Amino acid sequence: MARTTDNITQSDHHNARGIELADRGWYEEAIREFHKAIELDPKSAHAHDNLGTVLTEKGLLLEALAEFVVATQLDPNSATTHHYLASFLASHGADLAISQYRRSLACEYEFPDAHLNLAMTLADSGRLDEALRELEIAHLQAPEDTLIQHELACCLIDLERHPDAIAHLKNLLRAEPRHIEALVDLGIAYTAQGFYAEAESSLLKALAIDPVDFNCHYHLAALYAT
Repeated sequence: MARTTDNITQSDHHNARGIELADRGWYEEAIREFHKAIELDPKSAHAHDNLGTVLTEKGLLLEALAEFVVATQLDPNSATTHHYLASFLASHGADLAISQYRRSLACEYEFPDAHLNLAMTLADSGRLDEALRELEIAHLQAPEDTLIQHELACCLIDLERHPDAIAHLKNLLRAEPRHIEALVDLGIAYTAQGFYAEAESSLLKALAIDPVDFNCHYHLAALYAT
């Protein structure tokens, strides 16, 4: 459709109406108005931004992201379009990642890397119980994967399930005896359980592999302070 003054005027009218409806919480009606505004004036960056905002409210995050990206492409020199996109990413980036990992797993459940990355995103969002469930699934699907088992152990430590973490770390270290991070985490778990001699032994093994490892020195000092 050609971009005429009349079309732009009508588009602005539908855009304003959409904002009014969205403010009342009538999101479906607002979406229809924003679509009309875009149909009349496909280069209306603010209509795409407003549509993205309402789609976000409805939890349609991937669709909302697409609208914010289009807005920045249509008006790349606008501070507002970039601000909308940045605000969306800052507020919903993790939620969008989680939703896409879940869609990936809906397509292919036997996908340990997707379970792992979903778990790490959930953990970063403070959703440790959900993260643990995904890590346990990933570990069942790929029991020999030491990265998955290490992340599982770390999550168990964060949940203060130290005996379970110790069991996983000892199993991991049987496969990779020089895994420094696992040795340090084992020291942390032992310390939390009050097994100080075992904690010291694990941390000293890590230091023997890398004498300048900061984490190891830190947790060894914390152990001695305890």
